[in-house]
Amino acid sequence: MITSDPGTPLPFFVYGTLRPGEANHDLFLWGRTASEEPARLPDAALYDGPGHPYAVECPGTHVYGELVTARPDTYSELLAALDRLEEYLPGDPRSLYERVARHAVRADGTTASAWVYLAAPRVAARLRATGTLVEGGDWRSRR
Repeated sequence: MITSDPGTPLPFFVYGTLRPGEANHDLFLWGRTASEEPARLPDAALYDGPGHPYAVECPGTHVYGELVTARPDTYSELLAALDRLEEYLPGDPRSLYERVARHAVRADGTTASAWVYLAAPRVAARLRATGTLVEGGDWRSRR
């Protein structure tokens, strides 16, 4: 399932600065979430931006993060705030990320459709060619 239709309220899969304990978590998510739980994103690799991460489609690998469910009364506001943070504008080739729906895998093995910000095609191509891969797919392990 590949879409960026914001009319579909989905949880968000976050894997970098939006994770608990990271720089943007409290700025963007505090008070706006109903739940946050560990999860992983299959068929993706993680690259250092530097300074912030990019998930890139990559079969057979995975990225660790959290599945974040917004409170219904904050969903639209949060979606707009995250689109701005990730410099995502639908259809704009200058966007750094694309917001797409993917299946995230919870710790118990069940899956959930979630919005995830993947590196836009031009950014992904550059990262695959010359980027710094975050081994193991966990942003926290880069330190």
